[in-house]
Parts: sequence; C-alpha cells; structure tokens
Amino acid sequence: MMEFAARQPSASAKASVRRHLWTLSLLLALSACAAVQAASDPPQMPQGIQIGDPEPGRAVIWSRSDRPARMMVEWAYNPEFNPSTLVRGPYALEVSDFTVRQDLIGLAAGKDVYVRVWFEDLTNSRNRSQPMVGHFHTIGKRDSIRFVWGGDTAGQGWGINPAFGGMKIYEAMRQTQPQFFIHSGDTVYSDGPIPATLKAENGQVWTNLVTPEVSKVAETLDEFRGRYKYNLLDDNLRRFNAEVPQIWQWDDHEVANNWSDTKDLSSDARYTVKDVPLLVARATQAFQEYAPLRPSGAEEPARVYRKLSYGPLLDVFVLDMRNYRGPNTYNLQPQEGPETAFLGEAQIAWLEQKLRASKAKWKVIAADMPIGLNISDGVDAQGRPRWEAIANGNDGPPAGRELEIARLLSFIKKKHIKNVVWLTADVHYAAAHYYDPSKAQTKDFLPFWEFVAGPLNAGTFGPNTVDATFGPQVVFQKTPPAGQANLSPYAGLQFFGEVNIDRRSGALTVDLKDLNGVPVFTKTLGANGHAR
Repeated sequence: MMEFAARQPSASAKASVRRHLWTLSLLLALSACAAVQAASDPPQMPQGIQIGDPEPGRAVIWSRSDRPARMMVEWAYNPEFNPSTLVRGPYALEVSDFTVRQDLIGLAAGKDVYVRVWFEDLTNSRNRSQPMVGHFHTIGKRDSIRFVWGGDTAGQGWGINPAFGGMKIYEAMRQTQPQFFIHSGDTVYSDGPIPATLKAENGQVWTNLVTPEVSKVAETLDEFRGRYKYNLLDDNLRRFNAEVPQIWQWDDHEVANNWSDTKDLSSDARYTVKDVPLLVARATQAFQEYAPLRPSGAEEPARVYRKLSYGPLLDVFVLDMRNYRGPNTYNLQPQEGPETAFLGEAQIAWLEQKLRASKAKWKVIAADMPIGLNISDGVDAQGRPRWEAIANGNDGPPAGRELEIARLLSFIKKKHIKNVVWLTADVHYAAAHYYDPSKAQTKDFLPFWEFVAGPLNAGTFGPNTVDATFGPQVVFQKTPPAGQANLSPYAGLQFFGEVNIDRRSGALTVDLKDLNGVPVFTKTLGANGHAR
C-alpha cells in the first residue's frame, strides 16, 4: 500500500487563516458591542400616553415613539395585569411623526381598566421601551356620570411655567376623577409664539419652558406638530392624559386666529407662508396625528364631528364649527346661502338625525363656540363689522349664520327633543347663559342652557357683549375686572366645567370651577332640562 505524506500548510496560508480568524473575532466583538449598545438604547415615549373617544366596550389608546417601532398594549381589569390581554398594535413610522393609536375593543361596562403601553423597536433585537401605565373607568348601567370640559390651552404666550407648577388646572380636573374630558377646541395655539419670559399683571414675570417650534408662528408641518409636543412637556397634562379619556374638537388656533375663507395673511409679517389652505392642510395633519380621536373612516378621514353614547343617561354630540363654515362676513344676510354656512348642510342633517334618534335622557352638544356672544373679526372691505361666530351684533330677527342655528333650534322644538344642553369655551371666561324664547326675537325654539368654561392655560378676557336674537340671559359670568384683559394664570381666572348626572334622579348638575377646583357657580337641571 502506498503511503502519502500529509501536506503542511505554507506560511502564507497560515497567515491568511490567522487574519480571517482575527477579522471574525473582531466582527463578533463589534456585533456583541452593538447588541449591548442597542439594549441600552431602547425606544422612548416622551409624550406619554393618551386615552380617547371612550364608548361602550371600547377606547382609543394613543402614544408616540421617538423612532420606528411597534406599539404594544396590554390591558386588564386589575393593576396586577393578571389575567391580561395583549394587543399587538400599529407601527410608528416617520410618516405620522411616530404617533400611533390602537382601538381597544371588548371592554366590559362599569369596570376599571388598566393599560400598559410600550414600543418595540424595528431592529432584530426588538428592544422594548419602558412601559407607560394608565387606567380609566368604563361607564356601566349602575354608574352615575361625571365629566369635565374646557378649552384654550397655552394661548397668548402663557405656556408651561415650572415655577407656577405648570398647567395646574389639568391636575385640578384630574382630582375630580371624571370619566372623560371634552376639549372644546384651541387645543394648541399655533399662531401664538411662546417667549422665554412674559410680563404679567402686577409687575410679575411669567417664565416659560420653550422649544424651537413654539418660538414663532407655526407654518411647517413639524412646527404644527411641535405645538402638541410642547403641551405634552407638562407633567400635569401627561398625568391627566393617562387617567382621563378625552374627546377632542378643534377651533381656530390649531391653524391661525379666526381662520375662514376670508383669512388673509398677506400683510402679516410673521408668516412667510401666505397660503391659508396650505396651513390648514398641515395643521389638520398634525391635529389628526396628535388627537386621541377615533378615525372616522375613508369617506372623510379628517372628520371631527361625531356622536358618543353613554347608555340611557347621556349622548354627546361633538360639533365642528370650523371646517364647513363660509367666510367670516358682516353676517347680516337675510337668506341662507354659502356665505351663511356655519355647521354646513351635511353636519346639520347629521345632527338633526342623531338628535331625533337619541334615546338618552340628556343630549349634550359640545360646541367650539357660543351661540349668543358677539365675537368680532375686525371689519370687511366696506368698513362693516365682520363676525367670527354665530352672533352678528344685531338684536333683531335671525340673519346670516343665525339663520342656520334658528333652523336647527326650530327642528329640536318641532321634534320634541328635550334635555339639550350646550357646552362650549372659546371666549376665555366662565359663564352660564339661559336662552329664553319669551325674550328672543324668534320664538320658535325650546328654552335651553349654554355653559362656557375656559381658559385652561391661557389669557383671560371678557365679557363679550350679548346678541339678543335668541334671548340669552347672562345668569353668571366670571371675567377680569373692568379695563383688564389677557390676564395670566397668576390671576387665577382659569376655569373648567364639571357635569354630574345622577343615575337615580336623572338630574344634571353643572359646576364651573376655578384653577384650584373651587366651584364659582352651580346649576342643577331637573329631568326636563328647562329649569331656570
């Protein structure tokens, strides 16, 4: 048998093997370092979580990651999360500024629901963020109902002042333990820069947290987004968001002051973008990204008006008084037409149909503007007063936008729809108005109440003058002293409203409360809703 001598590798081959082994070791070491680094750099959730649009059996969970990631939501009926349900949520990507929302379904009524939210990044290691925890209560048949409302957050430059305690009114609202909150609009002030310091009344200085996005009027999409991120820097607000489900609507300052088809920015040096429709588009996207609302569907993706039901005691009708209006004009047209539109025909038809079909004892209309207060928008090209809301400064019969509201109120009377209450904000003071047909220029409506709350963290103004067309009686108002305006939160004239509906008696009680949660006005309405 032949024998073969084993061939020995050459010196150069040995050197090549050693180089390959060294390279492999280096790559493995770098990979291990990368894994350790990735594990120490998980996704962050700087804006916390929000709970939105609660309805029987469901609620929206909103959050934002700081990078591409997937939202995960775990929920249970106990704080130990045993047992629990895990929902693999949507992907947070740059196209939505990493904001996402997950609709939880199958929730039992009359239960405390605990949620735990985190993000898994989209690397192979799938690093997890630290979870954020929240909880809320689903309304059951044996529950009375409590909710709060208000509007106007971070306006007139009065932003987050840590020395003041931040947006303290949100903590006051949280402590009432409401089942939900209606934000009546002006959720941000995109048209109002927030400076580092601001002179307040009595020689005081207001010191704000500031970010680059709030240093000027919002024009770019990122600047509009930055307004919402700014508000979410506040500890009070983030704590509130994690415990109180919210129902958002919007008004003008999400875009620009008093915007409508007549808005002209050509002489406003603060704006380099002069196209109002383009600003509206960017503002709408930012609002839809950051609001914890349930998307309406493909037929109208940006729709804000909607109805939310809470059993036999309450239906809430959320209006949009901004998107469908005609231009702001002198508002005295004798007949309805495109210029007099305010809610618009589609929204009016929807509201009438939903009100007529409602079986709830109370029908709350969440409006972003009051009915009978005169709210000015300068003058038109002919020098006539131009109006921002419904009223037109004329105490006569309905004209302009009042015609649309008169038609709605007449429908409510003709269809015998009782217990309708209007809740609103916008004017930056607290008020209670009783609309009395016996004192009105038009008699074709049932008497009703309108309650006004706000601001939540903005300048305090008022009072506005009253238009007598629908007979509003000012039963209460809390405003700055005569001759004073744009008072800071230091003055304490910040207000929210609280509504309690008693399950047994069916009575509805409204409390208007101040910055510290102290009632400044209380009104209880019996089951017929018409008590003075």
